[in-house]
Amino acid sequence: MSEKCEAPVSGGGRSEVQADCANCFGLCCVALPFAASSGFAVDKPAGTPCGNLQTDFRCGIHSSLRERGFSGCTVFDCFGAGQKVSQTTYGGQDWRQAPHTARQMFDVFPVMRQLHELLWYLTESLALPQARTLHGELRRAFDDIDALTRSSAETLIGTDVAEIRHEISGLLLRVSELVRAEVPGRKKNHRGADLMGARLRGAALRGANLRGAYLIAADLKGADLRSADLIGVDFRDADLSGADLTGCLFLTQSQLNAAKGDAATKLPSGLSRPGHWSR
Repeated sequence: MSEKCEAPVSGGGRSEVQADCANCFGLCCVALPFAASSGFAVDKPAGTPCGNLQTDFRCGIHSSLRERGFSGCTVFDCFGAGQKVSQTTYGGQDWRQAPHTARQMFDVFPVMRQLHELLWYLTESLALPQARTLHGELRRAFDDIDALTRSSAETLIGTDVAEIRHEISGLLLRVSELVRAEVPGRKKNHRGADLMGARLRGAALRGANLRGAYLIAADLKGADLRSADLIGVDFRDADLSGADLTGCLFLTQSQLNAAKGDAATKLPSGLSRPGHWSR
């Protein structure tokens, strides 16, 4: 899957949580299941290599994934978990060379992916001056999770990721509140809201809490999303054309890749304009 990442993330401080598919053994193409749908052209059970995976772990149809019905592949982001499992946990020994490691490796990958996602959010938080009063807690949390990602496969598989996510979620919420407190006026709270297909063109959502909101196919053209908390927002097929995402919180490349946009969409630092967006 070395070429599958549609839009690489750039920006200082995030190299460890940025996918490096060239150093991964195609884990997302094997370990994870997918079902025939609008995002995947065929069914594939977990632990079975995708039919498009080549012997060098590259995608054989990378240049035409969307056209061939595999848009879901272009949206997925492992946050660097793939190369961590491949090169650190298993020391560069791939599942083809050592088939006895395959099942365990495929079990470790989704755990590592969740831990790396948390590292992504913590890295972003540590770069926010508004959250400087929490930097000590954020650094300790980062160091603890980073150390965990370098532990044995057995330790990783036995990790209670749900508990860790719950603890980090509370810390990230405090970061969000500190940042959004600097936005003047009353901020909207749409946390977890069902806004699928909502008409929000030009909406004033600066500093809003949109955590976990469903914005599938929503019209957000020209919306002001500056400093909004977007962690976990479902942006599938949402139209972000001309929207301002400057300084928004906890947005990932995967969320952008799932959305629509154009050259006028203003992006936060460290994220790239997806190649399929209109120009």
